[in-house]
Amino acid sequence: MEERSVFARRLRAAREARGVSQKQLGILAGIDQFVASARINQYERSKHVPDLHTAQRLAAELNVPVSYLYEPDDDLAQLIRLLGACSRDQRHQLIAQLQTP
Repeated sequence: MEERSVFARRLRAAREARGVSQKQLGILAGIDQFVASARINQYERSKHVPDLHTAQRLAAELNVPVSYLYEPDDDLAQLIRLLGACSRDQRHQLIAQLQTP
């Protein structure tokens, strides 16, 4: 699966999970209200790809790590999303557990 379609699919899924419209997400991410809906729609249809700064703002508003939006492997994407919701201490504990033979 190519990067654009992965980003588009994950962006839409995260937006729908958050329960916001395309326009609401765009405005929350700092996109002008008059083009917010169209811009998010273009991202979700893979017509355009946001720059990294915009992707970071979108991810922040969706409460997901930006890497989640780009990860092509579904299992890894789910892990990224779950780890993103953990505290720093929880992540360190998990890393230590995984590194133990």
